[in-house]
Amino acid sequence: MQQKIIILDFGSQTTQLIGRRVRELDTFCEILPYNKFPVDDPSVIGVILSGSPYSVHDPEAFKVDLSLFMGKIPVLGICYGAQFISHSLGGKVEKADSREYGRAHLQSVDTENPLFYGFEHNSQVWMSHGDTITAIPNGFKTIASTADVRQAAFASTQIPVWAVQFHPEVFHTLQGMQLLRNFVVGICGSRQEWSAASFVDTTIAELRQQLGADRVILGLSGGVDSSVVAVLLNRAIGDRLTCIFVDHGMLRKNEFHKVMEAYQGLGLNVVGVDASKKFFNDLSGVIDPEQKRKIIGRDFVEVFNAEAKKITDAKWLAQGTIYPDRIESLNITGKVIKSHHNVGGLPKEMHLQLCEPLKWLFKDEVRRVGYQLGMPERLIKRHPFPGPGLAVRILGDITPEKVRILQDADDIYIESMLQYVCEDGEVLYDKIWQAGAVLLSTVRSVGVMGDERTYEHPVALRAVTSTDAMTADWAHLPYDFMAKVSNEIINKVRGVNRVCYDISSKPPATIEWE
Repeated sequence: MQQKIIILDFGSQTTQLIGRRVRELDTFCEILPYNKFPVDDPSVIGVILSGSPYSVHDPEAFKVDLSLFMGKIPVLGICYGAQFISHSLGGKVEKADSREYGRAHLQSVDTENPLFYGFEHNSQVWMSHGDTITAIPNGFKTIASTADVRQAAFASTQIPVWAVQFHPEVFHTLQGMQLLRNFVVGICGSRQEWSAASFVDTTIAELRQQLGADRVILGLSGGVDSSVVAVLLNRAIGDRLTCIFVDHGMLRKNEFHKVMEAYQGLGLNVVGVDASKKFFNDLSGVIDPEQKRKIIGRDFVEVFNAEAKKITDAKWLAQGTIYPDRIESLNITGKVIKSHHNVGGLPKEMHLQLCEPLKWLFKDEVRRVGYQLGMPERLIKRHPFPGPGLAVRILGDITPEKVRILQDADDIYIESMLQYVCEDGEVLYDKIWQAGAVLLSTVRSVGVMGDERTYEHPVALRAVTSTDAMTADWAHLPYDFMAKVSNEIINKVRGVNRVCYDISSKPPATIEWE
């Protein structure tokens, strides 16, 4: 039985980062809403309570029944989680005299306590809270403080419960991974069996059991997620898998033909469908980003469904949905950040069951699985590309001409990135999580070309660094590279006379513009 840590999500922006850190300890974890603890799951070896944007005193604050797990398995409360534990068990949480944000240093650390084994004196941590714990419950003891926070960490003297008011999951808590290792491995007893190799073996066995002798249809996108799913399914069920690759007309330049060749080289049974006319017709005049996504998602299903009906004995639809897709489509408050056509169920008329082998993985984990499967590096290292394609990189309405402009600009950008070798010998493309060009088609810019005034569109270049797309920072591209790309786009792409670079991070911005 595979062990797991449950992370109960109270709405913190860093909840997914806690999950990343636990996975880095080769331990499977599952992030669930604060009120969805799986009471009857014997594989759960520990619980982590996340932070939250709320105060424990807010009427709308999220609450959980601690008796479901407290005293039965180890518990770690982080920030709001720590305050909730204290507040619920008779301690006192009050508004801090001044908000406690940023770097702090631990003092009076009880390094004999198993949560702080291996900790150094004066270790840096990261605080982010407006309330503070002024009194801990009976049966608890303080195990670390800072200059301003007396109860920086505390623990029960009777049951396996620990709580910290800082964030061990963030980069600026320098021994944060040590603390999480102490909890997950030392306290919870993780066998650290979660790995790409174990995932491949387990998933192929589960797919064979789940699918039996049924035929499966997979929607391929050209990206690493659906490609990894295709190879996993091919290993599990062989020629009972049929892949459908829909060209909605907004892929990258020549991408449809390049990807079809790559898939055939993997021995996959792939059907390619050019449906670009339908998508362009249905998107005509639409400028709202969410409406674009919904139209593309609807049309994709219609085109896919029409092709899938030709495979009369298919019973399953496989998709390359990964964890961030599901998180961004519906957060804990029930608010949609952006719709994703892989998420939200299937049309009833398809009469297919859903198979999503990667739904618990982050992007970098998917890549590790791809390497484990022996897939070509060119597929594994492909940057993420949005399902709606260039439609969400064109501000305003979508036309074939605008797509042509953006395809040409984007092709120069990406090909230049693939060819640029950095001073450390690494190819620039491989240093970047995701890159692409954005056409500001609702804006026109005055320029001069050949002594003539021009009035054409600006293009914005976007490149970010990340590990899982939950957070991202803008990439500091070399100036000589940017100068060359800008000059080449303006000189070679008809309709563009200005190039800009996006230096926004996520949050507050998203990676895509729409």
